[in-house]
Amino acid sequence: MTFEPERLGQSRSDLAEAMRTLRKRAGKTQTWLARRCTMSQTKISNIESGKLTPALVDVELILEALGAEGPEVEELLSLARTANTEWQDHWSSRRRGLDKKQNELARLESSSTEFRYFMLSAITGLLATPEYVRASIADVPGDQSKTVARKVERQSVLHDESKLFTFILTEQAVRWPFLPPVGMAMQLDWLASVSRIPNVRIGVIPMRGHIPEMPLNTFTVYDRRLATVETGTGALILRDHRDVNAYREDFDRYSTYAKFGDECRELLSGWSEVFTRQREY
Repeated sequence: MTFEPERLGQSRSDLAEAMRTLRKRAGKTQTWLARRCTMSQTKISNIESGKLTPALVDVELILEALGAEGPEVEELLSLARTANTEWQDHWSSRRRGLDKKQNELARLESSSTEFRYFMLSAITGLLATPEYVRASIADVPGDQSKTVARKVERQSVLHDESKLFTFILTEQAVRWPFLPPVGMAMQLDWLASVSRIPNVRIGVIPMRGHIPEMPLNTFTVYDRRLATVETGTGALILRDHRDVNAYREDFDRYSTYAKFGDECRELLSGWSEVFTRQREY
């Protein structure tokens, strides 16, 4: 699929129109199609009006029911994949206000129960000290106090025992000297403390031995329904089940290289001591 950010919004309306046209050309009613695909008539109506973005599996079922074939199938499946992808650039988020972005993340965290975070180069806000959070948005103009407060407030979700969190961080993400030595030592000590929360697993991938993998991005997977992939200028929001499953599989592979529990805390403690010694010079 060719990625064109400006096409993502338009693809939803294109897909809705194409699905509606295909059904009418086949001479079928929404009720007939709903029954054939084991869906509600309301769902078919919402798909055709653009109110609901269908999952790829829904589109496949509809195409099969309507007897579609050839290039038209490939075109509609391509539209469906694009419609299930969203692009959020950093500049738009900053114009709207980063505190609003924090509210969006909080709603997503509230509606999910199983979280997988893979951090390639930095520590996520849910695991960050207030000093680390402030440093992460230091280049944003204006008063950042509201955003910092909201980020720290969101960390309370880690204590919700109905949810399960797994964080995997590379050694680079943990040890990158984003703060002065004393701040980094405190950040690593905080990671070790959070790792003791019963429903939170924190793993670190040390840069030693042989790791036949080459991760390209930081990403998060929410349950089995959504994955977010970070880039230098924004984030891709992926809802197609094949994309989400691909990132879940990547996460599971990376977890085999990670150290959890006491082994993880031993690594964090050693690296924290290195930062502590640095401040003495």
